[in-house]
Amino acid sequence: NVQCVNCSISMTHHKNRNRLECHYCGSLQSIPKKCPKCDSQYVYFFGEGSEQLEERLRKEFPKARIARLDRDTARTKRQYQETLGAFADGALDILVGTQMLAKGHDFHGVTLVGVISADSSLTMPDFRAAERTFQLMTQVAGRAGRGELPGRVLIQTFYPEHYAIQDAVKQDYTAFFERELHFRQVMAYPPFTSLANVIVRDASLEKAITWSRKLSQFLTPHNGDGLRILGPASAPLARLKSEYRFQFLLKAKKKAQLTKILGGALAFCDSNEIPQTAVLVDMDPLQLL
Repeated sequence: NVQCVNCSISMTHHKNRNRLECHYCGSLQSIPKKCPKCDSQYVYFFGEGSEQLEERLRKEFPKARIARLDRDTARTKRQYQETLGAFADGALDILVGTQMLAKGHDFHGVTLVGVISADSSLTMPDFRAAERTFQLMTQVAGRAGRGELPGRVLIQTFYPEHYAIQDAVKQDYTAFFERELHFRQVMAYPPFTSLANVIVRDASLEKAITWSRKLSQFLTPHNGDGLRILGPASAPLARLKSEYRFQFLLKAKKKAQLTKILGGALAFCDSNEIPQTAVLVDMDPLQLL
């Protein structure tokens, strides 16, 4: 695949613009005529984005009135509202969109909702992956059958046995809560612990490694007594916007304990010539990328 030159992430193909784009740093690339690694001319695109889905639906249902709602088609609030208004008024038969369609919309007359790659969030390296998947599934399911006509929801998944999918299909909030809470307790994740994500970053790989090792000299001896320190390790997004990134995860039974150790870590960085801009501290992080 074609990687972003600034980030450790694959580029996204935008067919209508005939180019590749990184959704993290915004860099653009032209579509290669041959593989950059092996020089093969058999270049193809894989995955189902909203653009590809719209194209396939137009072929399957040539008479249907179809629109797409994503970051390309709704660049302004007015465009966004116009498309939603057209669908709500019945001027559209099919609306293809990203997760922005799942939340807070009351469409009457919707009888079928399809969720493509519903489990993609389950593969994310984040303890909230199941929670976010369940949340999205139940929100999407709520879009169908809001009027007098009954609704149906079809979910595409590689993990149909996962409890987040199973409980979302059954709309069983209690079952999901109990299973997710058990997982969090066994793995010592919030709400049973306080969590901090510490990222050490720099455009120089050598400096990022050196500073991570230095910070580890301070953090590692504090492991134990209700505090667990994981890392340093390469962050899930190992390179972002031309910066190399290493990660520490800190878990503590008491938030005050976590606050104290992080304060000491920042003071250690100051006294050891680790730049303040090189260390990012995120208490109670919403994501771990």
